[in-house]
Amino acid sequence: MEEERITAEKVEKTEKKVKIDIDRYRAKEGEKISLKKFSTNCDMDVDKEYVKTVSMTAALEELSLYQAKLYAQNTYGLIIVLQAMDAAGKDGTIKHVFSHLDPNGVHVVSFKQPTTEEKDHDYMWRINKALPRRGNIGIFNRSHYEDVVVTRVHDLIENDKIPKDLVNKNIWKTRYRQIRDWERYLAENGFHIIKIFLHVSKDEQRDRLAERILNKKKNWKFSIADINERRFWDRYQDLYSEMIEETSTEKAPWYIVPADNKWFTRYVVSQIVLKAMKDIAPKFPEMSKEIKEQLEEFKKLIESGNIGMIEEMQDVMKGGNK
Repeated sequence: MEEERITAEKVEKTEKKVKIDIDRYRAKEGEKISLKKFSTNCDMDVDKEYVKTVSMTAALEELSLYQAKLYAQNTYGLIIVLQAMDAAGKDGTIKHVFSHLDPNGVHVVSFKQPTTEEKDHDYMWRINKALPRRGNIGIFNRSHYEDVVVTRVHDLIENDKIPKDLVNKNIWKTRYRQIRDWERYLAENGFHIIKIFLHVSKDEQRDRLAERILNKKKNWKFSIADINERRFWDRYQDLYSEMIEETSTEKAPWYIVPADNKWFTRYVVSQIVLKAMKDIAPKFPEMSKEIKEQLEEFKKLIESGNIGMIEEMQDVMKGGNK
């Protein structure tokens, strides 16, 4: 009995600890952002095993219910943008947070280097093509934000097909404004947007890249490009800071999530998505009187064990459709 009491107290105490104020990770609109000031480690006193085995499981079950309602209502859509440095855990986050959802209503799109066809269009063309339908969740593994970060780091704009007279000192401010306008447009048409930056430290990234080299099971993840990109770490940090500062809005907020501890990152992301779902507040559609009556008839047929149940069901359906 004493052991049960202690366990109950521990659970109650831990449950209080794992309640996360998601707003602490949200970049407020108009706020000056410097990623150097944001933690990359778990910044709460929480029980790791409890979060992984109990809290995360409960969060995924709740997410699944909300997704079913979102899909059934077929009115709103949800767009989740994931950006980060290499090896910050984007793929793992997608796997652990979203793989339990109904795949019919979840679509993951990974944006690589633009193809020849994509380069023949404006930079948002491929993003627009990937937008989810109403009732669906669209997850962007990288996104249109590559065109205000990577493009600048490597000066790729010079090789773009955009008219040269449009490439001026204001081009990045212009793109930020275009992105804000586009995201507001989507929000005003029923597509909620949340943007998540997985904030990993340079040391943690180094260790994860090393593991890709040393661990045979992770060799497939290795890319020399990831090693080369580390040379531009400071430049990336500055541009990501500017990107978040310029484009975090009330309608399409950025969240800066600590990414050095994968278990904590995944739980925080699940809570951010849950908050977005609760803001949408989807509901299962109300059944018509006709459907309710048909369901009652079906229940009676099933409970009676009637051998001709299927045929009778068909008759009921035909009768209801006259």
